[in-house]
Amino acid sequence: MKNFAALTRMRVQLAFRNKMFFFFVIVFPFAIFFLYAAVFAKGMPQTVGFYLGPVIAFNVMGSFWGLSAALVMFREQGILRRFHVAPVTSSDMLASSLVANYVLTLPSVAIQLLFARVIFHVPSLGNPISLFLLISVGIFAFGSLGLVVASVTNTMQETQVINQLLWLPLIFLSGATFPLAYLPRLVQRFGLFLPATYLVNGLQQTIVNSATPSSRYAEILSLGCWAGLTFFLSAQVFRWEPEAKTPRRAKLLVAATAIPFLILGVAENRSDRILIESRSAFISFTSPASVPKSSIGDTPRKPAPTGNPSNNADK
Repeated sequence: MKNFAALTRMRVQLAFRNKMFFFFVIVFPFAIFFLYAAVFAKGMPQTVGFYLGPVIAFNVMGSFWGLSAALVMFREQGILRRFHVAPVTSSDMLASSLVANYVLTLPSVAIQLLFARVIFHVPSLGNPISLFLLISVGIFAFGSLGLVVASVTNTMQETQVINQLLWLPLIFLSGATFPLAYLPRLVQRFGLFLPATYLVNGLQQTIVNSATPSSRYAEILSLGCWAGLTFFLSAQVFRWEPEAKTPRRAKLLVAATAIPFLILGVAENRSDRILIESRSAFISFTSPASVPKSSIGDTPRKPAPTGNPSNNADK
């Protein structure tokens, strides 16, 4: 445990020296926060509260990019080779990376929540237990995704390509950039197969509707199982030496990390729970005076035909 604590402390110090990790953990999240809160929401407390869930999800998900890039850079520079001669295993190295990522990401999320209350006067941040659980499991889940990317890629250029291919669907098809109810129906259906959709919806429902942990069990359990699976597989294919190449079979094995959300996506496409909840939040946000906020899990009332994009998506 002492060696693990020392390794984690060293990982935190190395992270601050890595410009890309620093950007995606510190600079990028706050740029997104003020862009949404001050520009898109125009500083209105209720609107900032609606956008706060996706903004926090941006922060949580963005850590995978910096974490994967940092590990690959350490491998190329020979830093991991130095760790390899120490009495630590690949699991120790990866676990310390996750803990260091958690230590660095959680304060920035807490500061964003504080700014939302103090600067933009958001009336409520929802259920604190649900919020903490979703943020924590999300940081570990998407951090583990970064470990997988770092374990299967051989160069920094390859890492950047894989990260970009993962990042774009995660932010554009999950409701993080545009509300899920605003997207075309086909895109909504596809988004139910993405882990980011469950993080965004869970955080938004927690902040907007004060959802309890018991009502968010699907999001928390799915992200938790995904975090465990991705961490296990990343430890199996992790490489210390830059000369070592990832076999093709290992890359196919990593594809198994998509299985939990393939299963959950099929179930959610049949129940429409996520889509109903996201549509309810969107209708309450766009028509707060005319459409009462429905309870979580209930079918929202159909608004008057005013050209609302949420109606067009169902056509």
